Amino acid sequence: MTTHPVSPNTVLANALLRAEDILAPRILATPPARIVLVVGTQINGAPHIGTSLVQSLAFAMAARLCDRFGIRTEVLFSALDNAPYQQATDPVSGHRYQRAYAQATDEQALTGLIGALYQPLFTALSRRLGIPYHVETYTQQQAGEHFRRTWLRLLPRLDAARWWLAPSTGTPHLRVPCPQPGCGWAEKHAERTRTHLTDRDTATVAAVCLHHGPYQATITPNAGAYLDLATLYRNLVKELALTSPREGGTLHVMVKGGDWVFGSLLIDEALQAVGLTRAQLPARLFCPQVVTDTGAKLSKSLIREGRATLPTGAADWMLDTRKWPGSVTEYADHLLAMTETMLSDPRHFFRSYSAAEIGRLITAPAPRSVSAP
Repeated sequence: MTTHPVSPNTVLANALLRAEDILAPRILATPPARIVLVVGTQINGAPHIGTSLVQSLAFAMAARLCDRFGIRTEVLFSALDNAPYQQATDPVSGHRYQRAYAQATDEQALTGLIGALYQPLFTALSRRLGIPYHVETYTQQQAGEHFRRTWLRLLPRLDAARWWLAPSTGTPHLRVPCPQPGCGWAEKHAERTRTHLTDRDTATVAAVCLHHGPYQATITPNAGAYLDLATLYRNLVKELALTSPREGGTLHVMVKGGDWVFGSLLIDEALQAVGLTRAQLPARLFCPQVVTDTGAKLSKSLIREGRATLPTGAADWMLDTRKWPGSVTEYADHLLAMTETMLSDPRHFFRSYSAAEIGRLITAPAPRSVSAP
């Protein structure tokens, strides 16, 4: 058994000498003063191997870009604390409701969760490669003036993008949690949520709470209700904010798992629908996806719910990386050795890996790369 992957050629891999060349056109067109690789994760439990792989590749790619182009690089970890914590169905209307981590737990608990589950690995990767990073929760992001102003400026043009953001219903999901003390429930699919722009800097949202009935909330650039946007909608606003003139001199690269390829097609169409040109679309890097024997993405939730089994050759630590048999520093070293192999040849990077193959690569004694014949 060889320690290196044998990867087939593809159209994309054949066009590149190095995996990082995929970002070269954007970097060379308008050389930035710095590059920020943005990697987001729902903080709804212990990370699995797919999450760790994307995070380690963000740091490894940052180091390669810094060496290749001589541009300062860093990593931004977007901790999505608006992930669902509880879900329920209204027995009268049949509408689904959810309560996010940000509403169900306090700030100290969220900080502790991020600190326990994610920051040790990020710190180890950062020290190993000399790449700085910082953490921003979605709660902090949505409270920022720039993010909220971007959303307010988007509202008059949202009609042009809404079918890209929600192709089945045409209703992008905006959730403004009920403001009653201790509540925080919001209609998951926003069927009865209505938004009205009262002036350039103010929007009023009308919604219906699971327990308290109809309510209204106001959103302004510097204050107002919690602005919880569903996945595609959130990414549209985030990427609009990051590509605005305010961020001149910085190239933001969205680092995502391979399962995001299809969803990003909709976001790109939505961005163009609201006025961006192709050249203004954000740079993206899609990382290798970890899949099961059937070719489906390795899903912690499906296995936990008993709807799928642990794939052949996979270990328990792949679903909960806290179970890795060693220290966090050792785990980071093994991840970086594996990412070095993946980044050594575009054929190894632009592909998926079975959980069994990931297990083999991450425990290999030394990384080595041989191209497919």
